[in-house]
Amino acid sequence: MKKIGFLSFGHWSDHPSYKTQTASDTLLQSIDLAMAAEEIGLDGAYFRVHHFAAQLASPFPLLAAIGAKTTKIEIGTGVIDMRYENPLYMVEDAGAADLISGGRLQLGISRGSPEQVIEGWRYFGYEPAEGETDAAMGRNKALQFLDKLNGVGFAQPNPSPMFPNPPGLLRLEPHAAGLRERIWWGAASNATAIWAAEKGMHLQSSTLKFDESSKPFHIQQAEQIRLYKEAWKKAGHPREPRVSVSRSIFALMTEQDHYLFGQGTSRVDKIGMIENDKRAIFGRSYVGEPDQLITELAQDEAIQEADTLLLTIPNTLGVDYNVHLLSSILKHVAPGLGWR
Repeated sequence: MKKIGFLSFGHWSDHPSYKTQTASDTLLQSIDLAMAAEEIGLDGAYFRVHHFAAQLASPFPLLAAIGAKTTKIEIGTGVIDMRYENPLYMVEDAGAADLISGGRLQLGISRGSPEQVIEGWRYFGYEPAEGETDAAMGRNKALQFLDKLNGVGFAQPNPSPMFPNPPGLLRLEPHAAGLRERIWWGAASNATAIWAAEKGMHLQSSTLKFDESSKPFHIQQAEQIRLYKEAWKKAGHPREPRVSVSRSIFALMTEQDHYLFGQGTSRVDKIGMIENDKRAIFGRSYVGEPDQLITELAQDEAIQEADTLLLTIPNTLGVDYNVHLLSSILKHVAPGLGWR
């Protein structure tokens, strides 16, 4: 069995063929899609976070709204760039969203990826300390966030407060019990996957990672996951780790499916450069008839290693069509692979 969710980048544009022409369209349709996904039996609704772009950015109002409208589906991010965040304020926002959802938040965070503007986190008022890189700043903020999520008091109370204080040091409120154990780290390298395991975070591995061995993407990703699991076991955490991978998978069921995805979609890995000088490998897409998809996906080592699969969706095509795409995977592909 495998948990299956969707991952939306939340694009919008004033394009005549788009169902999401405004930010309002994207936000409201994201809520509708999460509700529909729950109805068809999907396990998770996840959203990317990008700043300075016509895409979803501030996740917590959206996650809280989805949490209030659904009852079972996991809701999360993949990922929040910690370079842009105030860790303490984020504890409060995340705690509120988790409590509204009844403890269903699965929060993916990371040190971040290349963004739309140069050093965009500086516009948010943040900059690395002397001798610190922006990547290290992101990881350090993540550690602050994890520490404060534990709900241990750390702030000296005012001796003359507006309202009576409980005894001892004060913690951030609202506190969401258990949320600390539902934080995921988006890792693009083997080293950061190991680091995430040591810190007790679940692992999110997307369709991009640093090319560390020149092997096919799914094999490199599977090796990363195994290293993560070994590090988790070595760290001695008392709970089981979770691992998600994301994939673009489209079952060709209708004429529209063939028209939109049947031609021109990349079916091979790609090599590129990110952050100017780092060689990265981008995973292939899977497109085909259900039987073909079952055969090809059965050979994807990373999917086999993961307990959670996030299906990237073309949100601009609207709620109904994306429900069709997701339903096709659930009904015609997942059972053949033993996922359902």
